[in-house]
Amino acid sequence: MAAIEDAGRRLEGLVARYFDGPLPPREDLPRYVAPLPGWLEDLGLRLAYPIAIVNLLGTLFGFWYYGFHPLPLSDPLFVSQFARTPTVMWPFVPDSPVATLFIALSLIGWKRGWQAEWIHALAFFGCIKLGLWTPWVQLVINGLGDTPLWMYHFLVWSHVAMAVEAFLIHRYSDFPVGAVAVAVGWYLWNDVVDYFVPLVGDPHHTTIGAEWTGTAFDHASQAHDLAAAAAVFLTVLATFLALTTRVEKLELER
Repeated sequence: MAAIEDAGRRLEGLVARYFDGPLPPREDLPRYVAPLPGWLEDLGLRLAYPIAIVNLLGTLFGFWYYGFHPLPLSDPLFVSQFARTPTVMWPFVPDSPVATLFIALSLIGWKRGWQAEWIHALAFFGCIKLGLWTPWVQLVINGLGDTPLWMYHFLVWSHVAMAVEAFLIHRYSDFPVGAVAVAVGWYLWNDVVDYFVPLVGDPHHTTIGAEWTGTAFDHASQAHDLAAAAAVFLTVLATFLALTTRVEKLELER
């Protein structure tokens, strides 16, 4: 472990030559709310702008993946899940692209000094929830199926990286209760319309291949229940971690 720490600090020091600037102090938080080693937190924060750009590119790819196809010009503008979903419910469809947008805005906001704790909370919830939900669905529910192997690995590992990013945010956010309430409200409402009460049309969760019967999506299947259970669990987990981080920070101030 000492060798890894030493190598990590050397890497962080190298990056600091080109991405210098003050970093928020690292507080003595319990490992379960701050699981990343200090050098990796510092490295991620130094690379805030490049990481934000990568996430914005992920947002663009994600909207394309869900069916917004300005390119190629031969495609209709809206295909796939966007085409199947009533327009009024589109905000609830691209969950992962919205989460990568939140974390990009959060990192940029920290660097620019924005007072936007609600963005930080939304980013934390989005990265925890979608960063862990997608690998669960791909590895446990869907399997490889007809997905190209490269895309399968991309979906799994890019979302795991989202979950890792979430644990940078505690360095520059105290997770005030009001901001956490905004994030809980948004993601809990997403759970409701995604799995339980779709309001307009079918449930609006990300398409789950294991629900496909050959002619339609079966939302009464075990695959649907497993995905819904994971989504609710992860909303609760993100709420617990955010509020626990706030409590631990308040304890350190005493």
